[in-house]
Amino acid sequence: MSRLARTFAGVMTRLSVNINKIATLRNARGGNVPDVTRAALDIVRFGAEGITVHPRPDQRHIRYSDVRDIRPRLDVEFNMEGNPIDSFNALVLEVHPEQVTLVPDSADAITSNAGWDTVRCKDFLRQTCARFKAAGIRTSIFIDPVPEMARAAAECGCDRVELYTEAYARHYASGKGREGIAPYVETALAARECGLGVNAGHDLSLDNLGFFIGNIPFVAEVSIGHALISEALYLGLEETIGRYLDILKKNSGQKN
Repeated sequence: MSRLARTFAGVMTRLSVNINKIATLRNARGGNVPDVTRAALDIVRFGAEGITVHPRPDQRHIRYSDVRDIRPRLDVEFNMEGNPIDSFNALVLEVHPEQVTLVPDSADAITSNAGWDTVRCKDFLRQTCARFKAAGIRTSIFIDPVPEMARAAAECGCDRVELYTEAYARHYASGKGREGIAPYVETALAARECGLGVNAGHDLSLDNLGFFIGNIPFVAEVSIGHALISEALYLGLEETIGRYLDILKKNSGQKN
């Protein structure tokens, strides 16, 4: 365990499972197999500490109706992420999740591919964060691993930032994990110095999660979907979630 990890021993990073891919499978065939709401409840039963959904305007995976169905049945954190367009904002205020994560993806994006420019978009983000926080909803802003973006995010009035980890995952897969993690450590520390909590997500997996958390042990929450559901095809959903929880327990220094 690194010196930084030892400093924050006892802080447990929480696992929030993004269930979009389950909805993608259902939508490919029509009907209600697999049942997205049942899957969300099973994921919680298997130990996940949160559920994440990312409803997009075309509803190609999670639908607005899914959000309405799932929300009242959860007894863990519900995290809604998406571009804060009018319809998304209205849905967030209607169902009142514990957390909303603002993501600047376009309507036709296959998946999220960039963080906010929190300097250029500061006025818009400040207004958006204020609206959700007035409703008692924790706000998080999705950012690239750039310390300046974390500092400007704090000026937007958010509670947390979510580090966009695709670049880290790519570096790790090519054997350059140490090089890939460096800007994330710097950005996470900048966020912490500004009083922000730190989340992380995108392309985190059973292979690369331990190294990431071992180097940034004060991450509050990771949101993982595509890799987890893909791994579950081979391992099963319960086993896969258990392995993620073991990695987080080991690398974020939780004491039993």
